[in-house]
Amino acid sequence: MSPFLQVEHIRDQFPGLANNWHYLDTAATAQKPKVVLDAMMRAGGVDYATVHRGVYARSANMSVAFEAARTRVARFMGATSADEIVFVRGATEGINLVAHSWGTANLTAGDRIMLSQLEHHSNIVPWQMVAEKVGAFIDVCPLTKDGQIDLDWLEAHLTPAHKMVALAHVSNVLGSVLDAKRAAHAAHAVGAKLLLDGCQAAPRMHLDMAALGCDFYVMSGHKLYGPTGVGVLWAQAETLNAMPPYQGGGAMIDRVTFEKTTYAPAPSRFEAGTPMIIEVIGLHAAIDFIDSFGPDALFAHESALAAQTCDALRAISSITLYGPEQSAGIVSFSMVGVHPHDIGTILDEENVAIRAGHHCAQPLMDHLGVPATARASFGIYNDEDDVAALVRGLERVKRIFG
Repeated sequence: MSPFLQVEHIRDQFPGLANNWHYLDTAATAQKPKVVLDAMMRAGGVDYATVHRGVYARSANMSVAFEAARTRVARFMGATSADEIVFVRGATEGINLVAHSWGTANLTAGDRIMLSQLEHHSNIVPWQMVAEKVGAFIDVCPLTKDGQIDLDWLEAHLTPAHKMVALAHVSNVLGSVLDAKRAAHAAHAVGAKLLLDGCQAAPRMHLDMAALGCDFYVMSGHKLYGPTGVGVLWAQAETLNAMPPYQGGGAMIDRVTFEKTTYAPAPSRFEAGTPMIIEVIGLHAAIDFIDSFGPDALFAHESALAAQTCDALRAISSITLYGPEQSAGIVSFSMVGVHPHDIGTILDEENVAIRAGHHCAQPLMDHLGVPATARASFGIYNDEDDVAALVRGLERVKRIFG
């Protein structure tokens, strides 16, 4: 049975892919299907009203739709209840929320935080900020030769001083997939919490919070074929209710006086102000859309395209590939004597869009010994024609630069 989806009709549902555009930058942000755009148009038009505040019918209806989206996200993530789902602006804000709320309340001088060599800046900088604030230290888990987080090293070097382990579920540069269960067992064995950055995993893998065993999970809507400006933080309700609010304002309170303010239970205590109403409705539509195909089918499709791409690029002698043999739909590479930005510019002339740069992972670039890489990343709408277009474009790059 072929691992590839039949994408002809799928592509037709994405207005952004008109004119035979070979879009290979889904790891940065996914194109949006029409069903998501339509849902957002309705939510911002004929259905629009505030939520959780109005006493009129349309506000009540929108509040029901907003909370239905929270329930849908909970089901998508395998959460126990909707109260475990906090809407944030994106995974970056989700990690900052955990770092500054849980971290400030639970980390003290001398405590340690474990990250890995391949983390996105969003899973490095917030921990550096809180570590500097409380006097904690950061340790960095190295990678195996094929670009996986070295869990043997992690298990050997975690100590009771480690209070937080924060790792990418799937690398945004290498496409390597973390054995999350093993990482959770290692963290919990020394009494640490585990946060997983699920930005690249959520669009292409089955999620089950209980099975993963993590304590916090974050993801972004725009990488999930949904809108920008919305993301999700998951944690058990007991954990969230023990954390102090991250921001103050309306909606997150129980009662306010000038003498004292008491806070609402989670998730409301972390959703200060008018929420991202239209974006949450769009996220609901996006999850319905991709869930209709099944996460196993998405992973098989994108991994097969990545494997086909790697096989084709190995035939080009001047190209170096980075990462494991089995990649979750992401392929990073470099070409001798050609800067990745030049590769991206020439490919754009061939109607092929890739990412070129450090991918917000400068420590990983230092580890690889390069200033930047070129990256092709696949989505539900890509097929073998996109791979062929990429290869043709790279052959032209090689001809131009000799």
